Amino acid sequence: MEIVECYSHLNGVEFLLVHKKHLWTEIEACIASVDASACKTKVSKEKRTEGSVFFSPVAMNRALRQAFAARGWGERRTSYWVTSDVQLIRKTMHLPAAQQKAEIENAGMTPIYSYNQTDFVKERVAVEVQFGKYPFVAYDLFVKHMAFYVGDVIDVGVEILPMKELQQEMSSGVGYYEAELYNLIREGRGVPAVPLILVGVAP
Repeated sequence: MEIVECYSHLNGVEFLLVHKKHLWTEIEACIASVDASACKTKVSKEKRTEGSVFFSPVAMNRALRQAFAARGWGERRTSYWVTSDVQLIRKTMHLPAAQQKAEIENAGMTPIYSYNQTDFVKERVAVEVQFGKYPFVAYDLFVKHMAFYVGDVIDVGVEILPMKELQQEMSSGVGYYEAELYNLIREGRGVPAVPLILVGVAP
């Protein structure tokens, strides 16, 4: 696979090129290492395309996971505690998880454990590979990357998406670069308030 397009939100690309260029080089290498033709293994069961062979999101994810793991990138979770009180959430949001729980309990509320998980993290850079349904992309961009950024785990989030030309040869409902770029820009220059890199890939 290759990178076809790249969008830098809040100077995400510039940050990597200046401070951690080796990580951007690794991301490029991981994507380039995937033989997309070997991932064209999914036989469609949908009526309109029954019998057609599509690119398999599972196979492409597996290939990218192996490539990132081989370079020392690993899954990461960030944990936190939530409650129904708005003011309490604002008060505890930037505290360590254990302290969040204690503050909520001290206020007489019930703390609810929650967490976010991201595919690959290395040296404060998170990478999400999203070949799934389009709602998951918005969750990655506006929740996952933000949670890791607010939690001081990352400085930049990277979202890898198929270009439309690749998405057309995948299952229906998969998000794609051009549409998500539009959605991101529509929110305005400062939203979400986390440096991001949107990466569009194709075979």
